[in-house]
Amino acid sequence: MRSDAPASIVVFLVALPLSLGIALASGAPLMAGLIAGVVGGIVAGLMGGSPLLVSGPAAGLTVVVAELIAKFGWKVTAAITLAAGLVQIALGMSRIARAALAISPVVVHAMLAGIGVTIVIQQMHVLLGGASRSSVLQNLVDLPARIGAMHPPDFAVGALVIAVMLLWPKLPQAWRRVPSALVAIVAATVLSLVVPMSVERIRLNGSIIDAIGLPALPTGQWAAVGLGVLTVALIASVESLLSAVAVDKMHDGPKSNLDRELIGQGAANSLSGLLGGLPVTGVIVRSATNVAAGARTRWSAVMHGVWLLVFSVALSGLVEKIPTSALAGLLIVIGVQLVKTAHIRTAHRTGDLTVYGVTIAGVLFLNLLEGVLAGLVVAIALVLWRVARASIDATPDSNGRWHVAIDGSLSFFSLPRLSRVLTSVPPGADVAVELTVDFLDHASAEEITEWARRYRAEGGTVTIDDLGIAALHAAGTRTPQRTTERPAERGLLPWRAHARGGLADGIARYHRRHAPLLGNDFDELSGGQRPEALFLSCADSRVVPNVITGSGPGDLFTVRNVGNLVPAAQVDGSLEAALSFAVEELAVAQVIICGHSSCGAMGAALHRPPVSPAIERWIDHTGPSVAAFEADHPVRRAAAAAGFGPVDQLSLVNVAVQVEALRTHPLIAGRTDVDVIGLFFDIASGRVLRVTDSAVVEAHTLTPA
Repeated sequence: MRSDAPASIVVFLVALPLSLGIALASGAPLMAGLIAGVVGGIVAGLMGGSPLLVSGPAAGLTVVVAELIAKFGWKVTAAITLAAGLVQIALGMSRIARAALAISPVVVHAMLAGIGVTIVIQQMHVLLGGASRSSVLQNLVDLPARIGAMHPPDFAVGALVIAVMLLWPKLPQAWRRVPSALVAIVAATVLSLVVPMSVERIRLNGSIIDAIGLPALPTGQWAAVGLGVLTVALIASVESLLSAVAVDKMHDGPKSNLDRELIGQGAANSLSGLLGGLPVTGVIVRSATNVAAGARTRWSAVMHGVWLLVFSVALSGLVEKIPTSALAGLLIVIGVQLVKTAHIRTAHRTGDLTVYGVTIAGVLFLNLLEGVLAGLVVAIALVLWRVARASIDATPDSNGRWHVAIDGSLSFFSLPRLSRVLTSVPPGADVAVELTVDFLDHASAEEITEWARRYRAEGGTVTIDDLGIAALHAAGTRTPQRTTERPAERGLLPWRAHARGGLADGIARYHRRHAPLLGNDFDELSGGQRPEALFLSCADSRVVPNVITGSGPGDLFTVRNVGNLVPAAQVDGSLEAALSFAVEELAVAQVIICGHSSCGAMGAALHRPPVSPAIERWIDHTGPSVAAFEADHPVRRAAAAAGFGPVDQLSLVNVAVQVEALRTHPLIAGRTDVDVIGLFFDIASGRVLRVTDSAVVEAHTLTPA
C-alpha cells in the first residue's frame, strides 16, 4: 500500500487518455480502449512474468488494428484479437519466448517510428477538424486541402494539448508529478467548455459494461484472417517482450520470466477480444512511469486496471466532454515520440541505416507486416554480407615478393574477390599466401589450391601459410564449420610454424599484421614508459614473458640472465642498475622472478658437468639455492609432492631463494609499495605457478600479497 497504491494512481492517470486516444487512432469504439486497459492491467498484471510491466492498448498496433477494422469490421477484429491471444499462450507454453528477441532491434525501432509517422499524418486531419483516410499516401495527398479547410476551434484545442505536452517536462519536479497527458486533456477540455466554441466531442454509448460485446466469426477470407491473427500475435509478443527486457534494466528487483509473460499477454488478449477490447501489449511508457513512481510489485499494474474499471463504470460521462481534437493532439505527440533520433543516430553509426529506411518506408507505404518483413530481409542480407566475407589483399614487399593476406570467414560468397585478387599477382613472382580464417569451405579451398597449381606451373613459387584453424588441406574432407577458437598465431607462433620462417620474414609479418594493431599503444608509449612490474627471468628461449603473463607493450620492464639469479651487486652491475631504475625511477609495484622447468642452469648446478670457466663462475652463484635444496627446503617437498623431478625441484627452490634475496636487498628491504613475487613456468603443461616461501600453487588463484 505504501509503494504500489500511489504508483498505480499515477499510472492510471497516464493510461486513461492514452487508452482513449489509441482507440480513436485505431478507428475502434472508444470504450474498446478502456476495456483493453482494464483487462491488460488486471489479467496481464496477475498472470504475466514481468512484475513491473504495465499492459494495455499500445500505439504500436494502431496501424494493424485500423487495417483489420477497415477490412473485416470491428467484431471480427475482436475475434482476431482473441485468436492472437491463444497463439501467444501456445508460444509461451512452448517456451520459445526468447526467440522473439532475435529480431534485429533496428527493425523494431524503425517499425515503431513508421507507426509514429503514420499516427502523426493520420491525426493531423482530425486536429484540423476533418477525418483521416485509410492510407498514409491518401492522407498526404489530402493534407494540403485539409489545411485550407481548417476548423480553427478544433485546431486551437489540439494545439493547446501539444503545447502543454511539450512544455510540461520543462517545469519543476513538483509540477511534473502530475502526468502531462492528463493535464493537457483536462486543460483542453476546460477551455472548450469555458470558451464558446463548436468542436466535435467524444461520443460514448453508455458505460464500459454497455460496451462489452462478443466477437463475430468471419464469413470468409480465412487466409487473410489467419495472417491478421499471426500479425497481431507476433507484433504484440515482440513489443511486450522487448518492453519487459527494457523494464528489467530500470529496477533491481526480480527479473522477467519471458515465457510466463507471453502466457499472461495471451490470456489478456484472449479476454480483451472476447469482451470487445483492443489488442493488449506491454507498454513501455506506462511501465517506465510505474517504475519511476516507486512501484515494487505487480499489484501496481493490477490496481491501475481496477481504477480504469471504476472510472469507466462510474464516470464515463466525463469522457464525453473531451474534444476529439484534444486526443488528436495527444496522439500527434505520442507519434512524434515514437520516432527517436537516438535510434536513427545509432543505425547510422552501426551501418544499419538502410535497414531502418527500408522498414519505415515499408510500414508507411505497404503495411506494417510487409514493412517489417522487408526490414528483416535487408537486415539478414546485411549480416550475411558482413559475416560471410573475408578480407583479401595482395601486396608486394621491398624485395619484390608478394604477400596475399586472407582473414575472416572464407566462403563461396568471397569467390569473386578471391579470384580477382589472386589473378592480380604478376606471373613468376615469389608469393606467400597467409590464410588466417575461422571458416573455410570446399569451394574457396579449391580456388586457392587450383590457383597455386597453375601459378607454379607458369614458373612462380607459392607457399601457403595456414595460420588459421580451418586448415586448407582439410576443407575438402569434412563439413565446414565455423569455430570460435582462436589460433595461437597473431605473433605467438615460432618461426618454424610458418611456411616462411626466419628473422626477415618474421619482421615483415609483424609489419603487415601486428604493427597496425598496436599503433595506438605505441603512440601512447612514445613519450615514455610506466611499466607495472620488473620481470626477471631466465634467458631460456622457451620462456616468453609477455606470452605467459598475457601482457603487452609497456607492461613489463624485463631483465634476463642464465638461471634468473640475483647475485651480489659487484657481480652483476647490469641487474643492479635495472633494479634501481625500475624501483626508484619507474616506481614499479611488483618485482617478479620467474624460473622454469628443464632449466639448463639448474641442471648444471645440481650435477656439475664439465663446462667453460665463464659458465662455471656464473653457476657458482646458485650455491645458496643448492644448499637450501639439500637442506630439504619446504618448496622442495611441495615440488616433489606435485610430481616434479630433482632439477625442477631445484628450479622451484631457486625461485624461492632469489625472492628472499630480493626482499632483503637494500633497494627493496623495508618498502611496502613493492611486492616481490615468485613464478615458475612449467613448459610441458604450459602452466604458470606461484612460488611462495613454502608452497607451489596455481598463479591465477592467488592475489599478490
